[in-house]
Order: sequence, then C-alpha cells, then structure tokens
Amino acid sequence: MRAARLALAFPDAPPGRMLILGVDGAEDLSVFAAERTLIVEGMAQHHAALKARGFEVATEAEGQFETALVTIPRARAAARARLAEAAAHLVEGGALWIDGQKTDGVESILKEIKSLADISEVHAKAHGKIALLSDPGAIPADWQAQPISPAPGFTTLPGMFSAESVDPGSAALAAALPDKLPMRIVDLGAGWGWLSAQILTHRGVDELHLVEADHAALACARQNVTDPRARFHWADARNFRLPEPVNGVIMNPPFHQGRAADPGLGAAFIRSAAGMLTGAGRLWMVANRHLPYEAELSRHFADVTEIGGDTRFKILSATGAGSKSRRKT
Repeated sequence: MRAARLALAFPDAPPGRMLILGVDGAEDLSVFAAERTLIVEGMAQHHAALKARGFEVATEAEGQFETALVTIPRARAAARARLAEAAAHLVEGGALWIDGQKTDGVESILKEIKSLADISEVHAKAHGKIALLSDPGAIPADWQAQPISPAPGFTTLPGMFSAESVDPGSAALAAALPDKLPMRIVDLGAGWGWLSAQILTHRGVDELHLVEADHAALACARQNVTDPRARFHWADARNFRLPEPVNGVIMNPPFHQGRAADPGLGAAFIRSAAGMLTGAGRLWMVANRHLPYEAELSRHFADVTEIGGDTRFKILSATGAGSKSRRKT
C-alpha cells in the first residue's frame, strides 16, 4: 500500500546503511538495497518472509545507520518507542523518515514531532504520509518503551495486545476451564502469558507450550511465566506444529488484521489447533459472540459445544479432531 509513498521519498536507494522498523513481509521494498538494509521486525510471519527475500532481519536494532525508516504503529507509546530506537541508531546527520497510515495516527504523531523539530519533507499518498525529520536528535530519550504492569506480577510493553489490562475474553475463558486439564497443552497465541499462568494453576498439566508470533510479547511471557513446565515458541500460530500431538489446545485467537475485522484469522487458528490435537484431545476457545466460528469448528471436530459466555463472549469447546475426515476414507 505504501509503495507509492516510498517511491516519492526514495527515488533512489539511500546511500550507506539503512534501518527499517516495522515491515509487512509481502510489501514492495525494491527501492532499498537488501545488502545494506537491516529490517527490525518482531512478527514471526513477516520476519520469516523478509529473510526469505534476502533481507537481513532482526528483532532489535544493532549498529549505526545513515538512514532510518520508521513505520508508525497504532499505539502512540509504541510509535514513540520506535522513533526513539531509530534515532539512537543513527549516525550524526543521519536521516529519519516517518511513515504511516492516517488510520494509524501518523498525522497526530507528526503534529507532536513538529513541536520538537522541523519536518523538512512530507509526501501524502495512498491514505498515509511519509515525512523526513530534520533533527532526529530532537526525539526525547524518554520515548523509549517503558514497562507496563497490567496485573500483579505481570509486565508488558506498549503496542502489545491488551498491554494495559487483562483481556476480558481471556478472563472469561480462564473462568470456564475445568478444574483438571490435559497433560500436554498448547496456548495458541499466548501473548504476554496471563492465560498460560492461569492454565498452570489447574490440576493435570505436565507441559504447556506457549506459541506467540510477537517476539516482544513472548519475551514478556518468559518473564511472566517462570514455571518449569512452560515451553516457549516464537512462531505463527496458524502453521505451528509440535513433533507429537497434544491433548489440549486453549486459545483466544485474534480477529483483526490491523483495523479491519478478519474472522479468517480465527478460522486459521482453529485449523491449526485441529492439526495438533489427538483424536481424543480437546480445544477450548473464546470468541466474540458475533463471530461465526461454529461452522469452521464443525469442519474439523466431531463434537462442538458452547460451554459458557455472556452477551459479549462465547466459550466454545470441541473434540474429535480428524474424526470426520477418517470417516470419509
């Protein structure tokens, strides 16, 4: 989407080393020289896609760069933190470009920056803006990400899902779980670990796998969940597999891609869960009441039941993964 803006800002590949913070794995980056570009991207699926395209990809910036391009995320504190990180890695006189969609708040962050330093160049295209900050050193050092405490004993960082408080859907799901759970469980899309910590309080759990695509959220989960039964996996939940099937999957799947609702994400989580469960294994999940997940569950599980919820959420349980396909063969 932003390729048109990048073409305006960068008619030629910038000289020296280039730092990019925040990139969709499929977007057009042909204007940049891959051999001189470091991309910092923490989402597992984008990270892997960019690496496959020949870019150097990391989860944190290291070294000094002549040019930096920051993609503005929706969370204001997370946007500030990205800008502070980029500024800290620029050489003296380096160029800091700020890019984002209007729906993600790029105009408001540019307005805030104008109170600190001049913006020497602005291009508006494709429902967004890209701008060049004249003095990257004007970015305040205290814009660096500061830890948040969403619940006693838990730490998060700005920009993570439900970073400031426990997600009410996860809380509803935790309350609906039975006292005894299966021995080997996967928390699919574990975030910063609150739901996993609740799972580990139940009888029967010998091994819990936390699967999360957001590298920073998983790093927080490692701090928040110190139980030795926990295993951590930085991976896209939609195609995650373990060497052996598990007895249980518990999940609160996302249903937004950016600002747009995308029930297909939850459907992909359901397919992934079905693929890693034994036939007698069980899935527990929470979803917003209006999302039509029952049909997808019924494609992959023999038995689907709503076991709880309210006007906002529904708690669904399913078992018999693979039974239907076996009957057809």
